[in-house]
Amino acid sequence: MIDGERYYEGKHDILHVKRTVIGEGGVLTEVDNLPNHHVIDNQYAKMVNQKKNYLLGQPFVIQSDNEAYSKALNEVFNKRFMRMMKNILEDSLNEGISYLYVGYDEEGHLKFTKLKGHEVVPLWKDSDHTELDGAIRFYPTVIENRHEKRIVEKIEVYNTDGVYRMTLDDGRLIADETNPYEPYITVSNDDGSEECLNWVNIPIIPFKYNSKEIPLLKKVKSLQDGINQILSTFQNNMEEDSRNTILVLVNYDGQNLGEFRRNLAQYGAVKVRSRDGNSGDVKSLQVEVNAENYKIILELFKKALIENAMGFDAKDDRLAGNPNQMNIQSMYSDIDLDANDIETGFQASFEQLLWFINCHFSNTGIGNFENEDVEVIFNRDMLMNESEIIDNVNKSTDLSLETRLANHPWIDDVDDELEKIEKQKDEEMNSYINAFQPKTNSDGDDVDEE
Repeated sequence: MIDGERYYEGKHDILHVKRTVIGEGGVLTEVDNLPNHHVIDNQYAKMVNQKKNYLLGQPFVIQSDNEAYSKALNEVFNKRFMRMMKNILEDSLNEGISYLYVGYDEEGHLKFTKLKGHEVVPLWKDSDHTELDGAIRFYPTVIENRHEKRIVEKIEVYNTDGVYRMTLDDGRLIADETNPYEPYITVSNDDGSEECLNWVNIPIIPFKYNSKEIPLLKKVKSLQDGINQILSTFQNNMEEDSRNTILVLVNYDGQNLGEFRRNLAQYGAVKVRSRDGNSGDVKSLQVEVNAENYKIILELFKKALIENAMGFDAKDDRLAGNPNQMNIQSMYSDIDLDANDIETGFQASFEQLLWFINCHFSNTGIGNFENEDVEVIFNRDMLMNESEIIDNVNKSTDLSLETRLANHPWIDDVDDELEKIEKQKDEEMNSYINAFQPKTNSDGDDVDEE
């Protein structure tokens, strides 16, 4: 989980790679006088962003036959919430699972908080990991005093009784001094007293990347490391010139090889001597760097990474010659399959979330929507051949206007578009009627027009 976050931020293992040579006894020995570049081509982060924006790049839509319910839900699922959902999906891809905590702020407003997957130890009710019986959260915090700063581990235990807070300090688990226990809900009564309430269910909702909670990095880490290694090795080899590569000395005028290297680097010249009729010389042992080989291997690794991550290549050859909708859908087939799995899991998580939201609506007098049906629709952000789709929509005259508008690439809100069409028809009809209606004078008599 932590590696997923680290790789997304560009902190790859290649940064810690050392140059080594075979030393005495065949043991690898670190050397620091050779080029040692750490080149990172973060294809993994590209795949995470690609999946995140493919599924949640466009705002999701809430559909319900109850207009009051839809309006109340749209106020909860505002732009801030949609931004949080993108961040939750990002964490789910990096760590395999992420969590959403449902609570209230100091003013009594419903509040959602994102919890990272590596901070939470879930206590599952079932072996399929669908419902929580409780959860334990570990997270570090900095405590400051006049003399020093130190990091202590905070622990929060969530169960049906509320939240218990503790601190792990010097190996001792102690109750938090400021707030050892807190109920999920505190209600102020008319007489000024406060009443502590708790949810029936644990207000922590898991959002999974897949059913096994496997981070995306686990599928592609070796390929990402290989890409970094290929690029770094290529740059290292390109910089190994006569001043830092292997040299063969013939009749060298001197015996200290360190001094020889220093003089070569400083002056760019070498003194050699002739002995017994044999001329001195300096030759280098070089390995030819064939850039084409690196290019081929790099392309293979990148293609394999995209396939294993179930992403798509925006520079796919299928878009070069004939970018019709069939070719585009073929290019998106892998990411579409992966998005189906993510969407299925997220839909189930939204069901759990809606239980808390419905309780909030009922408790605050907004309405009782417990038995109302609601559907959360994710609008996938797919490249499309708009002219081909519009042409097919226009030819589908046997379908209803509402169905055709729903499949039109320019229409986001079908109901709003239908209202505009009806308004336009009424205006055209009124204009038509007014054009043929006889005009009258101030006395109400018809006026003939030449």
